Amino acid sequence: MKKIILIFLILSLNSYSQYNISGVIVDNTTMIPIENCKIIDILSKAEVYTDSNGSFSFMSNNKIIVSSPGYETKEVIINRDEHLTIYLIPTINKLEEILVKAASIPIEQKHATDAVSIINKKEIDRGNTIELHPILNKVAGVFMQHATLNTNRIAIRGIGARNLFGTANIRTYFGDIPLTDGNGESSIEDIELASLSKIEIHKGPSSSTYGVGLGGTILLKPTLTNYQESRASLSTSVGSYGLRRTVANVTKGGKKSNFNILYSNNHSDGYRVNNTYDRNTVTITAGVDTDNMNTFSIIASYINLKAGIPSSLNQEDFDTNPRQAAFTWGRSQAFEDIDYGILGITWNHQYSDKYTQYTSLFGSFRNNYEPRPFNILSERSNTLGIRSRILGKHTIHTKELTWNLGGELFFDFYNGRTFDNLYQDFPPGTGSVQGNQLSDLQEKRNYYNLFAETNLKLNNKLRFNLGLHLNQTFFDVNDQFLQDGINSSGTFDFNPIFSPKIGINYVINSNLILFGNIAHGFSTPTTTETLLPEGVFNPDIKPEIGWNYETGVRYKFLKNKIYGSISLYTLRVRDLLVTRRTVEDNFFAINAGKTNHNGIEGEINYTSTKTNYGQLNFYINTSLNMYTFDEFTDLEADFSGNNLTGVPKNIMNLGIDLISEKKFYANLNFQAVGEIPVNDANTVFNDPYELLNGKIGYQNTIKKHWKCNVYIGANNILDKKHASQLQINAIGFGGNAPRYFYPGLPFNIYGGININYRL
Repeated sequence: MKKIILIFLILSLNSYSQYNISGVIVDNTTMIPIENCKIIDILSKAEVYTDSNGSFSFMSNNKIIVSSPGYETKEVIINRDEHLTIYLIPTINKLEEILVKAASIPIEQKHATDAVSIINKKEIDRGNTIELHPILNKVAGVFMQHATLNTNRIAIRGIGARNLFGTANIRTYFGDIPLTDGNGESSIEDIELASLSKIEIHKGPSSSTYGVGLGGTILLKPTLTNYQESRASLSTSVGSYGLRRTVANVTKGGKKSNFNILYSNNHSDGYRVNNTYDRNTVTITAGVDTDNMNTFSIIASYINLKAGIPSSLNQEDFDTNPRQAAFTWGRSQAFEDIDYGILGITWNHQYSDKYTQYTSLFGSFRNNYEPRPFNILSERSNTLGIRSRILGKHTIHTKELTWNLGGELFFDFYNGRTFDNLYQDFPPGTGSVQGNQLSDLQEKRNYYNLFAETNLKLNNKLRFNLGLHLNQTFFDVNDQFLQDGINSSGTFDFNPIFSPKIGINYVINSNLILFGNIAHGFSTPTTTETLLPEGVFNPDIKPEIGWNYETGVRYKFLKNKIYGSISLYTLRVRDLLVTRRTVEDNFFAINAGKTNHNGIEGEINYTSTKTNYGQLNFYINTSLNMYTFDEFTDLEADFSGNNLTGVPKNIMNLGIDLISEKKFYANLNFQAVGEIPVNDANTVFNDPYELLNGKIGYQNTIKKHWKCNVYIGANNILDKKHASQLQINAIGFGGNAPRYFYPGLPFNIYGGININYRL
């Protein structure tokens, strides 16, 4: 009798241990809800799938398993009735299932109508985690040159390669915060890599919602903390040429809120003279669920950077003594000293299962003090903006229609002053000395974007994407320094630019998917480029305009062991902006030609069968670039038919990853870069070169809560001499030879340890 009563009590307690749970499953990197995600109760084996909003509800006994193709499976302990937000982490070898966001309409990567590449957290961590260029350069169609840690230039499909300094003609965002300023220039290399969970790259002007830069769009996704998860980590590493790096990270997740703070300190003595680098970064992300209908998120980052500027070298100096700084830049001890902060607040409101609104307020400041041989630049800028969009979902006669409608306002307030640099009047070793003021310009650089985008799923095989984008940019320059006899004040309002696009995605079978798109893009001149040498606005200056035509295929075979993509495209640009240099520190631009960007991009990935020893992943990608000047006349020189300046004819990457069952891991990457025209006349070329990088490490979990990762790596293992960045169309002043070349690092090593504690 007692046994019967005991059994009855146990069964009764078990029946009362069921909990009524509900929640939403989201992508850990994009925060996009995951549809058709499977949730299984371990005890009862009951299962349920998330709806189109990533939502679910059912009864659970104690533990559930959450899984979805392309994501790591996750177990969740249930101990009360509650509403959950569960984050899934994308896997490294199933990118075709990952959700992409640049259209702001959640869609699996395999169903995208444009060429999109995704770099996840594991791939970001493959190298020394301080340099961005080895990461981006493994993406077909992307080429990032890197003179120093603080001097870089990114080109996508050749767009941006002719920019004199930094990255232009590409839209970049950190979360929903624009990193592209009112002049169309971006500095993404200053963002701390440890704060990123994913990088999403859309090649070509196909992202209506995030702008239609001719080259494309780069979205940096910050790392967000999971709810109900707390952890702390500390990383430290050292390397060649005085490299030192420390990263500390603390996260705290509650039931309805989360908080993440990351601090990093980076130092390098540098390979060259006057090449020291110091950067301190603090990045904060936080989220709050006020109820099931409203969430708020915050992204904030502060960067303090001081770095020497060794500048470029002429051919003789590059060949004989690449470690030296350019003479005047070394003598003046040129440097940049930057304080940079960004802040964004996003509100997500779900009106119903059909309508969701996303609104972001953002702002930034940037102060820079930069002595150069020809003058000293002191600049301040402040930006303010708002983005808002509504996402809708409908079913019309069994046809699925999703749409996105919104706009963005951006205000950029800039003040730049220059002063004499009197370094030549003082003994060597003194460095730069500020003299009399030379200029004082106040600029307002504002724009608005209006956008609309829709995806139409006619059936399980055929999808269409339509997008519209309207932009207008306004410049207002107020010259505060008239003692030089030149008044550069004036306003310049560009005409509104309407950019349409259309895309198609067709599923041939489970192994092959075709995609294609036609898209319009543009790039406006900077305020400096709109000013003529006499200091007045050029009324004839126009934005660069381009049309991109593209088709491609995504494939997978042998049960997803082999997968990849092939793209063929042509991008035709007119009203090409040609920058002319009048003196060492004075530039202006004219519209002087057309370019054709024809190319082929291919990617193959192979994942071996997992064994008792581990797993091997192989990849190869290549870019074949046939970029030429169609019509290009500069002064009396006709460059029509020449190869586009600053872009290699071909790039190839080969790589292998080893993940051992014994907790060891290793990776090796080989990159071959073809010759690069250095000037428009194609009389000077940078030699082709090859780079081999590798890393090995050991990681293990200790007593459940502790995780340790120890690693060592090397870059340029073959010790190849190469120019890692080019100063295109350089001019030699005062009878000096043109300084085209920035020397790349020779063989260098690094190593470090990461300790992670998780509650």
